Amino acid sequence: MKNKNLQALAIILVAVVIAVLVAWAGSDDRVTVRGWPLLLFCAALSFGIQWVAFIPAYAFKTERFYDLAGSLTYLALLASAARFGPPRSAADTLLLAMCSLWALRLGTFLFLRIHKDGADKRFTQIKTSFSRFAVSWTLQGLWVFFTLCPVLIVVAAPAWHKTTAWTIAGAGLWAIGFATEIIADWQKRQFRADPANAGRFIQTGLWAKSRHPNYVGEMLLWFGVFIMCVPMLQGWQWVSIVSPLFIVLLLTKVSGVPLLEASADARWGKEAGYQAYKAKTPVLWPWGKAA
Repeated sequence: MKNKNLQALAIILVAVVIAVLVAWAGSDDRVTVRGWPLLLFCAALSFGIQWVAFIPAYAFKTERFYDLAGSLTYLALLASAARFGPPRSAADTLLLAMCSLWALRLGTFLFLRIHKDGADKRFTQIKTSFSRFAVSWTLQGLWVFFTLCPVLIVVAAPAWHKTTAWTIAGAGLWAIGFATEIIADWQKRQFRADPANAGRFIQTGLWAKSRHPNYVGEMLLWFGVFIMCVPMLQGWQWVSIVSPLFIVLLLTKVSGVPLLEASADARWGKEAGYQAYKAKTPVLWPWGKAA
């Protein structure tokens, strides 16, 4: 137990150190909040909100407000950038609006889903462990800060952010990703709402093209956001490419695809229909291969 607690503490410290280094690399000291570079302030705010929310969550052994806290943290960081950054251009306003809309939509969807389902299987075992549960909340703080990093850098930049072909291309990719995520979530919710589908797996609509189309949408939209920021990045600020790359890593290697694939295999792995579905349907179209 002692070793596990030390390991959890090490993960938390590493997460904080990495966030501080990224914030330091991408900061412009001309834009500050109470003497703190705006990017560093946002990193501290991201972790702080998570740690405060963790206290009642652990006390009541509940994950019901985990995703909601994440979405509210996104909105808090975006509001900070809008409040303390320099005058905003149309491109800056569009970035802030897109990210806020995404956070509101996903936060509401996940909050309603967990309150209807009653629990999130990801937390069944870890929510009773102080150290492991704390790691989850800390990593959410890192996730929020990393994904918003290029947006915070651009919005905080004193230079005027012009609307360019990069802005249009990125916004277009974001729109495709956002629509894909919404449609995939809606199709799965409708499928599950039909009593005739009880105990079955979805393989229609976008789910006939990809086993995880909602994750495809998520990755596309964050790549779109980064593309919009490209013209304003310089020097060490290119560290913000961590945003879409972190999303890909998180969804494909950590808490997304691996957990859902393992759960689906355990539930339907012996069914011929599911085996056929896996054989013909990519994990993440158009990147993944059928398995």
